[in-house]
Amino acid sequence: MSIGAINNNVSTASAVNTSPAVSEKAAETTASKETAKDSGVVYEKGSSTVNTSYVKQNQALIDKLKADADARVSQLKGIVEKMMTKQGAAIGQADDMWKFLASGKYTVSAEVKAQAQKDIAEDGYWGVAQTSDRILDFAKALSGNNPEKADELLEAFKKGFKQATGAWGKDLPDISKRTYDAVVEKFDKWKNGTEDKTSADVETE
Repeated sequence: MSIGAINNNVSTASAVNTSPAVSEKAAETTASKETAKDSGVVYEKGSSTVNTSYVKQNQALIDKLKADADARVSQLKGIVEKMMTKQGAAIGQADDMWKFLASGKYTVSAEVKAQAQKDIAEDGYWGVAQTSDRILDFAKALSGNNPEKADELLEAFKKGFKQATGAWGKDLPDISKRTYDAVVEKFDKWKNGTEDKTSADVETE
């Protein structure tokens, strides 16, 4: 969930794991952000339809989402690069890291593994629900909460997901696919005005 509107959403995991769950985490969060960013997937707001006042009110949320994504990506890169170096893997192009994670041919400490599993749990920060919520919140904030932009933003998300799959080198793990389905469902509800208003509204100040 990078893409201008979705370019920095969900974009990173705070740890890696030897289990499929950790590979899922890395795929879902970091790969999608980096590949979308590198390939220049950008959502451009149309001045004629964007509620600029709404965007301004949510600038703090936008900045927070971007800063958090950047910090998480940096943290994950540090962990993976150290792991690759210790295990004799070469660090070349950016995609090398994702393919290394996708291979599953590495080991991590019990502490890192436990944290990664916590992060991608159903109620975790990088679980399906929270990640898909952040993607939708970011899209709303950048579009001025304009549901007419839902289809355009969703297409940008889908393009980024496809590029992330390419960076991963094979089909993304199940958690990534479930997050994809959750994002599509939430965008459809936003567009059709059928979402739960008690939990779906973006914060305003």
